[in-house]
Amino acid sequence: MTTKKVPMRMCTACREMKPKRELVRIVKTSEGEIKLDTTGKLNGRGAYICKDKECLIKAQKINALSRAFETSVSEEIYSQLKTELDNIG
Repeated sequence: MTTKKVPMRMCTACREMKPKRELVRIVKTSEGEIKLDTTGKLNGRGAYICKDKECLIKAQKINALSRAFETSVSEEIYSQLKTELDNIG
């Protein structure tokens, strides 16, 4: 019997490798919109982050999402992501 391989992803803030299910995906859509992807199936460039708010704050501090998406991410988007993260957690 073979064991199923668990997909691993790296948190853009703390740089820790974790199982994909333990992380939240943030997507930059083709329209340039940045949003939380709860399904993990949205089209666009994805970046992963831990489900805790500390990692999102750290990502904001070190501009991790700006680097991942190669565009500037505004304070407004970070506060929106924090709100959405609160609703999930």
